[in-house]
Amino acid sequence: MALVSVQGEWYIYFWLLYCKIYSAIIWLFGNHCRGADKVRSVITGGTGVQSSGSIQRARTRRKKAQQHRVKYIVALTRRSSARRIIMAPGASAAHVMMEDKEKTLHGAGVSMRTRRVSPFAPLLIALVGLPARGKSQLAHRLSRHLNWNGESTKVFDSSEYRRRHMALYGSHDIFRADNQQGSAIRRQSAREAAQDAVHWLKDGNSVAIFDGTNITREQRQDLNGLSEMGFRILFIECVCEDQDLLERNIIEILHYSADYKNMSEDGAVDDLRKKLEHYMRQYEPIDVGVENIAVVRVENMGETVTAHKVSGQKESGILGYLSGMRALPQTLYFTRHGESEYNVLGRIGGDAALSARGEMYARALAEHMNGLATREPFSIWTSELRRTKQTAADIRAPKCALRALNELDAGICEGLTYEEMQERFPQEFAWRDQDKLRYRYPWGESYIDIMTRLRPVLSALEDDHNVIVVGHQAVLRCMLGYFLDAKLDELPYMTVPLHTIVKLTSYGYTYKVEMIKMPVDCVDTHRKQPKNCSITRTTADALVTVPSHYDTLPSNLWQNPSEAQI
Repeated sequence: MALVSVQGEWYIYFWLLYCKIYSAIIWLFGNHCRGADKVRSVITGGTGVQSSGSIQRARTRRKKAQQHRVKYIVALTRRSSARRIIMAPGASAAHVMMEDKEKTLHGAGVSMRTRRVSPFAPLLIALVGLPARGKSQLAHRLSRHLNWNGESTKVFDSSEYRRRHMALYGSHDIFRADNQQGSAIRRQSAREAAQDAVHWLKDGNSVAIFDGTNITREQRQDLNGLSEMGFRILFIECVCEDQDLLERNIIEILHYSADYKNMSEDGAVDDLRKKLEHYMRQYEPIDVGVENIAVVRVENMGETVTAHKVSGQKESGILGYLSGMRALPQTLYFTRHGESEYNVLGRIGGDAALSARGEMYARALAEHMNGLATREPFSIWTSELRRTKQTAADIRAPKCALRALNELDAGICEGLTYEEMQERFPQEFAWRDQDKLRYRYPWGESYIDIMTRLRPVLSALEDDHNVIVVGHQAVLRCMLGYFLDAKLDELPYMTVPLHTIVKLTSYGYTYKVEMIKMPVDCVDTHRKQPKNCSITRTTADALVTVPSHYDTLPSNLWQNPSEAQI
């Protein structure tokens, strides 16, 4: 059997060799014939005589050769992102069709070789929609959300630019389509806002939000052309069909807009109604079948969200945020736990119980909040630590303990005083003073870590109402900083005193802050940043801003008045 197999293999080798030699002979013979035909045609062409038979044979050979080449032809068509390969009979026809299509697109002003914008490029968000559809509220909420997540974002409101060109708002006539002077002012204002947005992105920032109506296709086409500068463009169209929501938006404009602050209520209502009529006559809703743009359509402030041609990491995150957004009036309450035993001793972290004065605050807080609960119910969110649960124990409302609200973990410094930290870890203490926002305790956390774990809590809280958050100093600094849109570097030094209720009430797209101090004494735990943050500083320089506590104050301050008299 082995011998038969070997003989079979040798037979195959000889057969392949034979085919190769035969092909070479045919190729040489063909070239020789074609060379002879060329010589013959040159000779006969020079004498002006050529037989009809030779012409017919030449045409036949040429036709067969073309058919042979068409069978295996490869047509390459360049695209903007890839090179498409077509290998099939008739590929030459397909190649011609693609060339014709590219010529047609070029004639229409569209290039198949348009540069693809990087997915990491800066993003320009342009809002679209009629007035009173919630555009400004969406813009500022989105800006707050993106800044919190590390995307440097700024809102550019075209109305603010318009007011710079007008000393005093006159009337709705400026918004009429046939008012040439008013139209020129509005176009100029929109251009200035867009230019400043472009400068913001060119300066290395991540996102610019252009808050304007952008109700015509021409305006949107001009904005979409900024992609040629290397920016990503996303349009967000705000539509509102809910009459209750629309009425609330109109009331907010009448109360908070600078255009109507000097008008009577009836005059402002009439002016705004006519302004809306002017815009509705000019409004061209986005048609994705006509406009080649990336767009998110938001109906009734997040009730329904649809997307078209949306791609990219930033855009996907924005789409997720808009899908969970709701526009509701809010009242939120924030308070630290009552004074704890560790607060009295000047120690950080831990799971200490309330001091005697902390228990007094818990009773005062319960009395205050239970009085409010008779008018409108609310819920309570606490951390998992003992001192927050004790503070909220007597409040008659549903309670929820969240791990995300736990105090900053100080790692190896947990339970130490600032004096002990300076003595044991002077270098760590100096590093924390140099950059308190980003400093992470060994085996512990930083403020950035708190911000990360608070994201789902803030998303839920942003769309809730009448919630009391009983938390800790670092956590509440981050939460209040989010709603007040504070700069990140300011968070670690925000003042959030003990035995104080911080009330936030939604005020347009911002929040009004009210501090309610309970009549119960407590220590001050706020520590300012020292001027000297060097690792070679003295102990006195390191501890200069440390607040006083039990170990550093006269003992009679901690005694009851009756004991002090004795």
